Amino acid sequence: MAALLAATRDDHYGCRIVAVISDRADATGLHTARAAGVATVTVALGDFTHRTMWDEALARTIASFEPDLIVCAGFMKLLGAPVLERFGGRIVNTHPALLPAYPGAHGVRDALAGGARVTGCTVMLVDEGIDTGPILAQAAVEVRDNDSEESLHERIKVVERALVVDTVGRMARDGFSVAGRIARLGSNEEAGA
Repeated sequence: MAALLAATRDDHYGCRIVAVISDRADATGLHTARAAGVATVTVALGDFTHRTMWDEALARTIASFEPDLIVCAGFMKLLGAPVLERFGGRIVNTHPALLPAYPGAHGVRDALAGGARVTGCTVMLVDEGIDTGPILAQAAVEVRDNDSEESLHERIKVVERALVVDTVGRMARDGFSVAGRIARLGSNEEAGA
């Protein structure tokens, strides 16, 4: 989120952050956003008696800011039907592996355990699955012989920040298209759609 916020300071980037929404009141991104004058809201799961109520409140909160894109940055909860139905095809997330390999919460650990020599990061559109949405962009990161999960993840994060900033900027400036499982950056004419 901080990398996206920094990118939006450039008038040519193509978009701005209208709000930062978190499920945790202590999220660092909220403090960073407030310091930059960006609206912030917390929609905590614990404030609702049922998960569906939280999903509906989250969808209403997102809608109140009228975003063109929703970018998940460190948001480690699956989005439910109320959010996906309202904003499907416009929600962007990142993952620290080259999907479809190593989906889920432990992509870096799983890549190391699987003996991968190359891993990386993926920027994709969110769907109802776990890291199964159409892939927008990927970047590779070499796995070094002396890598720990922490050292590899730190190198991936550097590449991931740059990739998400580039991808979101391109989506805002140039558009994007989705045909089934295939996502393409750029106008429909450029994408061959």
